[in-house]
Amino acid sequence: MAAIADPRAWPYPRHIAHRGAGKLAPENTLAAFRHGAGFGYRMFEFDVKLSADGKPVLMHDATLDRTTSGKGRVDALTLGELAQLDAGSWHGPAWAGEPVPTLAAIARYTQANGFLVNIEIKPVPGTEVRTGAAVALDAAALWAGAAVPPLLSSFSEEALAAAASVAPDLPRALLLDKLPGDWLARLHRLGCVALDANFRELDEGVIAAAHAAGYRVLSYTVNDRAKAAQLLGWGLDGLITDAVDQIAPRL
Repeated sequence: MAAIADPRAWPYPRHIAHRGAGKLAPENTLAAFRHGAGFGYRMFEFDVKLSADGKPVLMHDATLDRTTSGKGRVDALTLGELAQLDAGSWHGPAWAGEPVPTLAAIARYTQANGFLVNIEIKPVPGTEVRTGAAVALDAAALWAGAAVPPLLSSFSEEALAAAASVAPDLPRALLLDKLPGDWLARLHRLGCVALDANFRELDEGVIAAAHAAGYRVLSYTVNDRAKAAQLLGWGLDGLITDAVDQIAPRL
């Protein structure tokens, strides 16, 4: 997919809830999405990796230990085994019993409520190509016919390239923690529509350069209201935040 040249063609809101509702609810769960929606957010960023049997599930870490009642690698358990885990108690007793959601469950919830999504492809190390292709194929099927497709993003260029090879019509963004000198060339090579960068790497000049080349710019994870206002004033297209209770979403 070519970079977006028409500024009117960008269909996503400027405010995006990180992992559902940031740190106010157990990340990457349906409970977090509902909580974020309660603050008016209409777009959600979340992380997806594969179970042992190749099913896309929401999980940030390569291991289960931090955010579930399980232990060890995420991709060591089948979807059925992951479904038995508690993904809420770590955040507090009010969230006990919250399950690990599938990508399919998130697709149903978001589309039923008119929400948009940014799917971060987050492979367990060593599974970049397989994860990129599987997540993109499932996303294309789950959002088939949707007015606005999911935005795929990843720090893994291998995963993005694999996603592009199987679902070229889904828009993609390259995640970068540090901006290398060839960042524009990387966006072009991967057929991305957007740069998704650590906010510390962005300034007015970088955003202007991306726009001049036909790309959009997103930034993570912006939790300070003054910094958010500055970035949006520079023309930022998408602000990903944990502070859903502090930064009011606007188009």
